[in-house]
Amino acid sequence: MSNLFAKKSVQKLLKEADESEKGLKRTLTSWSLVSLGIGAIIGAGIFVRTAAAAAQNAGPSVTYGFVLAAIGCALAGLCYAELSSSIPISGSAYTYTYATMGEFLAWIIGWDLILEYAVGAATVGIAWSEYLNNFLTQILEVAPIPYQWCHSPMQVSAEGVHGIINLPALGIVTLISLLLIKGIQESALVNNIIVILKVTIVIMIIALGWQFMRPENHTPYIPAPTTYTDHDGMVYHFGGIMGILGAAGTVFFAFIGFDAVSTAAQETKDPKKSMPVGILGSLVICTVLYILFAHVLTGLEDVEFFRDPSRGGEASVSAAIQAAMPGYGWLSKCVTLAILAGFSSVILVLLLGQSRVFYSMSKDGLLPKVFSDIHPKYKTPYKGNLAILVLVALFAGLVPGNVVGHMTSIGTLFAFILVCIAVIVLRKNEPNMVRQFKTPLVPFVPILGVIACGAMIFGLGWENWLRLIGWLIIGFIIYFGYSRKHSKVNHPEIED
Repeated sequence: MSNLFAKKSVQKLLKEADESEKGLKRTLTSWSLVSLGIGAIIGAGIFVRTAAAAAQNAGPSVTYGFVLAAIGCALAGLCYAELSSSIPISGSAYTYTYATMGEFLAWIIGWDLILEYAVGAATVGIAWSEYLNNFLTQILEVAPIPYQWCHSPMQVSAEGVHGIINLPALGIVTLISLLLIKGIQESALVNNIIVILKVTIVIMIIALGWQFMRPENHTPYIPAPTTYTDHDGMVYHFGGIMGILGAAGTVFFAFIGFDAVSTAAQETKDPKKSMPVGILGSLVICTVLYILFAHVLTGLEDVEFFRDPSRGGEASVSAAIQAAMPGYGWLSKCVTLAILAGFSSVILVLLLGQSRVFYSMSKDGLLPKVFSDIHPKYKTPYKGNLAILVLVALFAGLVPGNVVGHMTSIGTLFAFILVCIAVIVLRKNEPNMVRQFKTPLVPFVPILGVIACGAMIFGLGWENWLRLIGWLIIGFIIYFGYSRKHSKVNHPEIED
């Protein structure tokens, strides 16, 4: 009878990490990890979520919402930094949970991470397709891709045209998957170029827009508490403390991705030093950029400007630049380019994270061996990348983007909670372990992390909880039907 809570010893994990010459190639540096983190964090969220949170929740005080969301992420980030430097092996929260709380919870978090990585990558691929059409029509001034070839079969246009397949979404996911198969070093190089491009555009908006801010748009900085009903009938708490808390929940999605850095631990040259730098460094840089960007954007135009439905999403930033910054129309066009670049790097890091989580689960026997087969030349889990490519590309090409909802965020927050708990458990069970980086004030900081992430989960609503429960039930069926019988921890006789 297998033990549901059998743990994978830390000594075994460290031994696997030392056998890197037989597996993944160590090529990443501290800067590569910081860049990967920025690549995952700065997507379209900074352009889309900032305006939405200002209009619906907090006005100019959306900057405080970013601070609160960053604090929640930082608490989890400190825990990720300790674990990834102490256990430098692929798998992220899945691996840490296996070592501290046992196989069943590790399976749950591994299955849950699919919501963040694979489903998230497909959703971003669908959004990438939408902005590609904006790029074609607004910047290149050419005809857009026909509706039927950039929408799923479940969608119908206002003119009655039925979608067939979302070819751009399928294409970008395929292209990036092939890049990941080619090698982590090549993927990191492409990511570095994209990061430089999109961060440059963000900095230009901050620097050039600063002189066009109007003080009256920041007065009062924290609006008086009231409610706001949008054009779809949704009611929001606006202003005051509740408004800031609502803004924090909204902009939290803009931070998703920094934890994916920890999945590359086994491909990092000096993980014990580089992992904390990569995780916390990318989080700090992005938080500073987010706060400055939000301050400038809300200073360019007032709240009513951003509540106009014709200026929703990416159009909010472009419209604000065109209205408040005469002579900088070219900068508003750069926003679409920055979003396309941002989406591309987010897809890259999410697919990287998913393949490395599956790699670790496969090495443990919880998934078929195909997910951990390493390419003899490129030293990447190429079969796993191809399997994930098929799943993600089918989803991106055939399913509408709004199906997933907030499930990605629930998966992420749940992972954060288990990582925070894992630090406390590992400190008690392995007090003498060498820790290159130590989370300060344990258990106070991890407990605060659990509370902060739990509060954000609570705010996501019951319908998203029900979706999560349904997803977990599917995972339980796979675990008890396959994984439990093939677990190498519970069945040492099937070890390679």
